[in-house]
Amino acid sequence: MISDTAENANSDANTRARKLVQQWLETAGIQLNGERACDIRVHNPGFYTRVIRNGSLGLGESYMEGWWSCERIDQFIEKLLRANLGEHAHTRREKLFYQLQTTFTNLQSKTRAFIVGEQHYDFGNDLFEAMLDDTMCYSCGYWKEATNLYEAQVAKLDLAARKLRLEPGMRVLDIGCGWGSFAAYAARHYGVHVTGITISKEQAELARKRCEGLDVEIVLEDYRDLEGSFDRIVSIGMFEHVGQKNYSTYFSTVERLLADDGLFMLHTIGSNNSKVSADPFINKYIFPNGVLPSVAQIIMSTEDQLVMEDWQNFGADYDRTLMAWLDNVESAWPSLPYEESTQRMFRYYLASCAGAFRARDLQLWQVVFSKKRSGRYDAPR
Repeated sequence: MISDTAENANSDANTRARKLVQQWLETAGIQLNGERACDIRVHNPGFYTRVIRNGSLGLGESYMEGWWSCERIDQFIEKLLRANLGEHAHTRREKLFYQLQTTFTNLQSKTRAFIVGEQHYDFGNDLFEAMLDDTMCYSCGYWKEATNLYEAQVAKLDLAARKLRLEPGMRVLDIGCGWGSFAAYAARHYGVHVTGITISKEQAELARKRCEGLDVEIVLEDYRDLEGSFDRIVSIGMFEHVGQKNYSTYFSTVERLLADDGLFMLHTIGSNNSKVSADPFINKYIFPNGVLPSVAQIIMSTEDQLVMEDWQNFGADYDRTLMAWLDNVESAWPSLPYEESTQRMFRYYLASCAGAFRARDLQLWQVVFSKKRSGRYDAPR
């Protein structure tokens, strides 16, 4: 009798959960077990209660475990976000826990800064070499005139160099240099000396190999420990790991290191609001402790330190970049030594992020700052 009662209660809970999830999907124009590319097909009945209980984390983890499938996850996520269903990504419990964490803990402190390097960027150079193009840029390409991923990444690197007005002999600091993409490009094509810093051992090792023979120095170091003076500073795809508690420290470090007539260019993903939050799935599996800044947070943190000279948004280009990465990694997967769950994790990560940029839920900014330099500044496009 007791087991029958419990079984009936579970069945009722599953039925209610399915109805609620189906209602959410219909609001977004998605059919449950439908035939369109954006529709999802559920293979495990526990999917519904898991999504309601765990939000975005439950959605991503259940996909990794094969509980549901979708031909075009990017379209699925875009529809969810355009229907304003993103609020269901965070459960009440998760929101409270994250708020307590960010209030009482500096998740991006110096002692914790290397966590993302060890978990994500040290995942395996073989995977990233398969996913990215020959530039090894792991950030948004610039597709204004590009016809493929490589052209888009070269265009992005050159756009940054032109915005910085690089000249031969300049000392350039690359904060978060990754695999040395910008460092190698700037040294080779503009004749500058580049110091690149990263918190990933795997990135540093490969970056040094890629920059052999060039006037480039790659250092495994936290930005807060840097000393010296630089004519130009660039940071591409690193600011997302700084965290709101450290924005003022970050920009004061840039101000301290930048020559009086210097320029600094920040390339970062951005949020439409100033809420301090992170997608639970991305936070756990991809970029631990990552936080996306808002326009207001960036400007407030640069007051009385730096002058904003130019602000460009080409977030729509990240959609094409992510889909190109997805195509690359899917094609290369049979030759990579990873489990199917890892493949599904990367597929969900890349496709869902593409959907988020397509829905304009996320932005990509390039912002140029100076230290009250004299003269007019006109940014290239």
